[in-house]
Amino acid sequence: MATLSELLAENTAARRKILSADDWDVIDGSIADLATTGIRNAVPTPGAAAPAFALPNALGRTVSSADLLARGPLVVKFYRGAWCSYCNVEVRALMGVLDEIRSLGADMVAITPELPDQIATLQEKHDLKFEVLSDLGNAIARQYGLVWTLPQRVRAFYAKIGLDLERSNGDASWELPIPGNFVVAQDGTILDVFAEPDYRIRQEPADVVAVLRRHLGQ
Repeated sequence: MATLSELLAENTAARRKILSADDWDVIDGSIADLATTGIRNAVPTPGAAAPAFALPNALGRTVSSADLLARGPLVVKFYRGAWCSYCNVEVRALMGVLDEIRSLGADMVAITPELPDQIATLQEKHDLKFEVLSDLGNAIARQYGLVWTLPQRVRAFYAKIGLDLERSNGDASWELPIPGNFVVAQDGTILDVFAEPDYRIRQEPADVVAVLRRHLGQ
């Protein structure tokens, strides 16, 4: 079975066939610039308390971290949006380990700045069995140190390919979270963090499971 890294590489190869060299200059340049901002330094580290949240799901029902953690450890996944091909690849891969995560007494939740109707689209497309929550204005992602503002050249590129973040996110901030995974113990302590400015790089689902196994002594 292919690893997530291999699937992501295949996705990049496919996109390189349909996007121009100038487009890739914008993509690569913006990612490099973001890395130089030191955004990783704002992300909570293992041992810190995970910021709490209470956010709506696709049906408008509020789901809180307190309720989720009452049942066991939690994997908190921040993703950019249903429009992001890399996020789609990753959430499918995470579904592949959901049963294993739950067999350990843990669970998973995904958080996105998109509106609830966009969440429903992603859940239906991939038949996701974990909660996906709408973080309007990136309020919670900001507490996790993940938020950045897209530069004008990226906005122009998104407009060129027909991506309307103002419509999908319901605001004109042009902010996105960098993708991030936080494995949180039942007492709310962060056990593991993976947050990468280059959204083409994601944590292997098997590594998430391994963190939980070590924490639970299994």
